[in-house]
Amino acid sequence: MNSMNDTGVVAGPASDRTSHTHRLRGLAGTGLVATLAAMVATTLAAALTQAVGVDFEVPDGGETIPLSGFAVVTGFFSVVGIVIAVALLRWSARPTMRFVWTAVSLTAISLVPPLLSGANTATTTALLGLHLVPATVMIPALARSLRTRTE
Repeated sequence: MNSMNDTGVVAGPASDRTSHTHRLRGLAGTGLVATLAAMVATTLAAALTQAVGVDFEVPDGGETIPLSGFAVVTGFFSVVGIVIAVALLRWSARPTMRFVWTAVSLTAISLVPPLLSGANTATTTALLGLHLVPATVMIPALARSLRTRTE
């Protein structure tokens, strides 16, 4: 008896597309949950910092950064991180390693503006710390998701 299993031949490409779509959706879902967590953590950290007396006044305009501003900026740049992770998953042979290097590099670059802002030492230090809060949420979550999606 000659048995031929052609399921792999017929379903192969469609299955690959479905698997790839599933991986992208999983990564995006993980990223969105991590984004919400990063937004909450950063806003909470900013509120606690404000509660102990640190003002977020930036001398260039004399304006104070509102708590909602921390949430919005965190959300925006977290989504940028998700887009980078999705692109690397799609087009890189080593998406996890490349994502971590890219994200850490961009986080380091993001530390420059607070240093150049001219704000007082307490505000500058708080802003530097608040840049690291979402990075500690987003980078491991997306890297873990990339690792499980590419193995």
